[in-house]
Amino acid sequence: MPPEINSGDTAWMLAAAALVMFMTPGLGFFYAGFTRSKNVLATIMQSFIVVGLVGVLWVLIGYTLAFGPTEGGIIGKLDFIGFKDVGIIPADKPVVGEVTWAPTIPHEAFAIFQAMFAIITPALITGAFAERAKFSTFLVFMAAWSLLVYAPVFRAQSTFCARISCALSSGASRLRSLRLHGRWRTIWAGPSSGCASTAGSLGPRR
Repeated sequence: MPPEINSGDTAWMLAAAALVMFMTPGLGFFYAGFTRSKNVLATIMQSFIVVGLVGVLWVLIGYTLAFGPTEGGIIGKLDFIGFKDVGIIPADKPVVGEVTWAPTIPHEAFAIFQAMFAIITPALITGAFAERAKFSTFLVFMAAWSLLVYAPVFRAQSTFCARISCALSSGASRLRSLRLHGRWRTIWAGPSSGCASTAGSLGPRR
């Protein structure tokens, strides 16, 4: 019998995902305010293109690397590649031990919610690239950073949170795993994107 979907949890998750999505274009306008007038449009477009680029990568392979079942905890397996088995039914496949992701909402809703953070995290780096990199270079860096930095780092903290929840009481472990996720996202994603921004800002202006 499939897990039961909680309408309240689902509605809030989708609303939260929408709010984060609106933040990404907002970043473009914010960073554009710090650039010279001739680079305003390019800076805004960098944030908009990240939504499309990282969004496609997330569906194809990013989600399964960050949230797919794993044994070593370093990187996820390819069980969810191309959003395979990611549908309206809540996730029922254990990813670490007996922990599953968000058992009260559709698997798709959880994946899209996480996609918004996968998008906005590299978008935070765009401010460092304003007036400093060609558009093609920016695209390559965003794609590489999302797959080679964000996915493994987030996989590591996901596994850590899941293992903590396994050590807690079994009745509340899944809920606590989801709650812990948001806290550790801030700890891990912040420094990784911050270091990348610092490196990008050291380059000369074009």
